[in-house]
Amino acid sequence: MGKKEKIPVTPALRALRASGVEFEEHLYPYVERGGAQHAAQCLGIDLHSAIKTLVFEDENQRPLLVLMHGDHDVAVGLLARAIGTKRVGPCAPEKATKHTGYLVGGTSPFGTRSAMPIYAEESIRTLSRIYVNGGKRGFLVGLTPDALDEVLHPQYVTVRALTQPPIR
Repeated sequence: MGKKEKIPVTPALRALRASGVEFEEHLYPYVERGGAQHAAQCLGIDLHSAIKTLVFEDENQRPLLVLMHGDHDVAVGLLARAIGTKRVGPCAPEKATKHTGYLVGGTSPFGTRSAMPIYAEESIRTLSRIYVNGGKRGFLVGLTPDALDEVLHPQYVTVRALTQPPIR
């Protein structure tokens, strides 16, 4: 009989518990560069409902978070326009960790080290349940888009790239 894995106590989990919203915890075996695709396969969930937490920065190197479906990329031109800046681009992994307090692959939008703007793809609201990183590699939390709203108050934007990324 295998030992049940222990749920990690992360700043994200503390923030969610403090908020009082309902959520459930899902552990899965993390693999380097497996991303949302691997998480969705391990947990038997739809890749579209596995929400990536991406750290970007604007032209003044101010960080921001973008929540995007696991089966889509962010259209950076649309994102820049939506937030009223000239340019945005992905944050370097070391900088992303410094801003969020989380390792890349385990970045949660909940309980980040620094407060920063949070943008979420508009179509996430249409899902009945979403799965977002819980602050550690190999750990997602399942919740409703309403619970996400209640805790994070993200600004909704339409920044989904029209082409889907290749399936790895």
